[in-house]
Amino acid sequence: MKTAVVTDSTAYIPKDVRNHLNIHMIPLNVIMGNEEYREEVDLTADQFFQEIKKQDQLPTTSQPAIGEFVQLFERLAKEYDAVVSIHLSSGISGTYQGAISAGDMVEGIQVYAYDSEISCMVQGFYAIEAAQMAGEGKGPEEIVARLDEMKNSVDAYFMVDDLSNLQRGGRLSSAQALIGSLLQVKPLLRFEDKVIVPYEKIRTRKRAMKRIVDLLSAEATKGGQYKAVIIHAQREEEAKAWRAEIEAQLPNVQFDIGYFGPVIGTHLGEGAMGLGWYKVK
Repeated sequence: MKTAVVTDSTAYIPKDVRNHLNIHMIPLNVIMGNEEYREEVDLTADQFFQEIKKQDQLPTTSQPAIGEFVQLFERLAKEYDAVVSIHLSSGISGTYQGAISAGDMVEGIQVYAYDSEISCMVQGFYAIEAAQMAGEGKGPEEIVARLDEMKNSVDAYFMVDDLSNLQRGGRLSSAQALIGSLLQVKPLLRFEDKVIVPYEKIRTRKRAMKRIVDLLSAEATKGGQYKAVIIHAQREEEAKAWRAEIEAQLPNVQFDIGYFGPVIGTHLGEGAMGLGWYKVK
């Protein structure tokens, strides 16, 4: 059985990696003013964060139209028997449900929609693993079983400089945002039960980042090999310095650097930093 792998743009997998692994990407949309942009197609992260500074209102985001999924799956049906379609958490977007609905509408191919329950390059880890397995000729059931196994060790924490975007976008309550702003805290956030929730409130950026490393270290020191990704919103040099600092402490962890693109960046804002990981073996 020949299996295709699809993910959406919020995995933020570099284009050269997607091309090398034959990962098909469907974009989410960002609406700024009267213009709509397809993330990672019409609008890069750098362009987005430059443009948002000129806007009076927070951009809005939208999931791909079901018709776009249908077109992609129909095209893949000409070459593949099955699709594993991996998407950002269903708790913050209807993209996963869109993949399910489109899969029911397409003949000639089996669609296995998968809820990563997370986003950004941590979601990308699932797609990369799936694509590598598909390239080895593994079938969709075996791939999904491996993704479920990965989910047992996947975790991620991130901090934002300003809670107002999360609150305005409906991803955090007004009360939570107000408390954070009054105390000038750098809250640690994480995905829990598919939605973004506050994890801890920490007073400074430096302490917040150290706490995230401590959480990874607590897992990594149990043994085994891990993959991790540092995720930043327009803080590439800070991300590189952070990697250099922590990779020496954790030799059994392989670190990459990812980024918050337009859709997730709309809610987190510039300056956000995150760290996600999973146990490879």
